[in-house]
Amino acid sequence: MGLRSGSDYLKSLNDGRQVFVDGEKVADVTKHPAFREAARSVARLYDVAAAPENRERMTFTSPTTGEPVLRAWQIPRTHADLRARRLFSEMWAEATFGLMGRSPDHVAGFFTGYAAVPEVFAAAGQKFADNVVSFYESARDQHLYLSYAIVPPQIDRSKPAHKQSDPTLHAGVVKERDDGIVISGAQQVATGGVFSDYVQLSSIHPLVPGDENYANCVAIPICAPGVKLFSRRPFATRADNSFDYPLSSRFDESDSYVVFDNVLVPWEHVFIYRNIELTRDQWFKTPSHIYGNHQAQVRYVTKLRFMMGLAQRMIEMIGTAALPPTQIAMGELAALASIYEGMLLAHETNAPIINGVLWPSRVTLYSAMAMQAEFNGRMLEMIRELVSSSVISLPSSVADFDNPEIAPFIERYMRSGSMDARARTALVRLLWDFLGTEFGSRHQQYEKFYGGSSFVVKQNVYRNYDFKRATAMVDRALALPPVAD
Repeated sequence: MGLRSGSDYLKSLNDGRQVFVDGEKVADVTKHPAFREAARSVARLYDVAAAPENRERMTFTSPTTGEPVLRAWQIPRTHADLRARRLFSEMWAEATFGLMGRSPDHVAGFFTGYAAVPEVFAAAGQKFADNVVSFYESARDQHLYLSYAIVPPQIDRSKPAHKQSDPTLHAGVVKERDDGIVISGAQQVATGGVFSDYVQLSSIHPLVPGDENYANCVAIPICAPGVKLFSRRPFATRADNSFDYPLSSRFDESDSYVVFDNVLVPWEHVFIYRNIELTRDQWFKTPSHIYGNHQAQVRYVTKLRFMMGLAQRMIEMIGTAALPPTQIAMGELAALASIYEGMLLAHETNAPIINGVLWPSRVTLYSAMAMQAEFNGRMLEMIRELVSSSVISLPSSVADFDNPEIAPFIERYMRSGSMDARARTALVRLLWDFLGTEFGSRHQQYEKFYGGSSFVVKQNVYRNYDFKRATAMVDRALALPPVAD
């Protein structure tokens, strides 16, 4: 089959999926104002990848079919392979300005990591390893978009899954059949789930003995009977025009609660079954977690580049770019953005090859993720200080420019030294949608918890840091002979 086009992708979304928003079931996500433009943004990603001029950068040859497939599914064997994955994800991230965090190359990284080390799954039986490799190959060759729901509902975090007030609150197995297993319960956050082909259901939260029914890894079509997606409040429906809401109107990828109401999962789509140890090991004994988050860091570095561009255009517009205090603040922002980009490149240069598979540098990746949660808010606050009241002193909407009674005053008093009023307003609206609207606020929260709670990511850094080398230096210092008098 050929590469998936944007139009092919949009057609595939009209498959009877059950998506609910504002108290109603959505008849067609490609036409509903909450989802229409975000779906088109994803479609454009497929068109970018399918463009003949991008073929070398965006595809590699499927070992199964001999046809070009997306590089997001390429198992890196060399440092050049990982660089190729980065350049692929960078082109996609630039198409959305780094604002769609769960684009189709994200969960693709997780399944690529599974297929790279299938023996981890074989610990519970060869059939599970065969299942995960077969599904990976099918998803790769069909150019599928996978999302995931791997966090249990926030109902009562003081109790494990099996001790909740109802055993079917967290998504888990309620029945085993000859043809598969039946899943009931809910899982979050399913970012991008509304737009995906399949959802991966598993758990990245620690499970304890007694939680076996929730210790699974499966892939389920979004349109499968019994799958229901409850979207959070969509920002696009409140974005009544793309001038005032240039980002909200296009890139709200949506986050959803997923309810599994007695959903049948055939055995061939079951990769882990009632196994607490493997549910934990899938993330860290395979390169899945670091492949998926390598893509996430490519996306974040691209978003930081966009942030820096916004800040620079704003200070140019305000006329403060030449002031030393402004340059100092911008220099600090640029330093942080450059550190992240340098750490992203270090994922490649420090990447070990283990049994023929290249693993991005774990300590570098997790260090960047740990600091992302802390520095992102600081960077946004610095930009707020740089732009001051400019984000408030604006026309109420684009309609003001069409009112002949007030338009001349707006043109006279709301321009800048380098821009007319309309161009100035467009730039500031772009920044405000990035920084201060509901869309912007969601992004700030999103980056803070992108890799999970900060303490979890920092523990990952601790576990992967080379303390053996560090403490050996201390031991050598302690063993230095006395200095002669």
